[in-house]
Amino acid sequence: MKKQIILTVNGHERSVLVEPRQTLLDVLRYDLRLTGTKEGCGDGNCGSCTILMDGQAVNSCLVLAVEADGHNILTIEGLVQDGELHPLQKAFIEEGAVQCGFCTPGMIMNAKAILDINPHPTEEQVRLAIAGNLCRCTGYDKIVRAILKVAAASKDG
Repeated sequence: MKKQIILTVNGHERSVLVEPRQTLLDVLRYDLRLTGTKEGCGDGNCGSCTILMDGQAVNSCLVLAVEADGHNILTIEGLVQDGELHPLQKAFIEEGAVQCGFCTPGMIMNAKAILDINPHPTEEQVRLAIAGNLCRCTGYDKIVRAILKVAAASKDG
């Protein structure tokens, strides 16, 4: 039997009718058409589906949609404000941290969670924090540079 849930997604309240075993990832992609969040492994091991739920980075493939009822969800689409890319999105582009792009949304969302908690992490802290987000293309150096670039800019600004 389907259940009505209410989420705040990227600042907008959304009401969705979901199956009890439907994942938050599926609701975001198929019901709400927010396709920036990617499904990589489907079992929480790759981080491609990382979103922020109440400010915490979570693998949306592991969260049942009914568990997200009443929560605040932020996806990669929600980072753009007034048509302007988020500093992390800009830094990923500038540092060449985007190659195939499949892991990028999850990586950026995890990076946002990291910087929200610790605005000035060390390189070691960044590497440890993104360990759950797998990338097959970049070798992580460019990703780490992009995150540290945003951290450095927040020190200056």
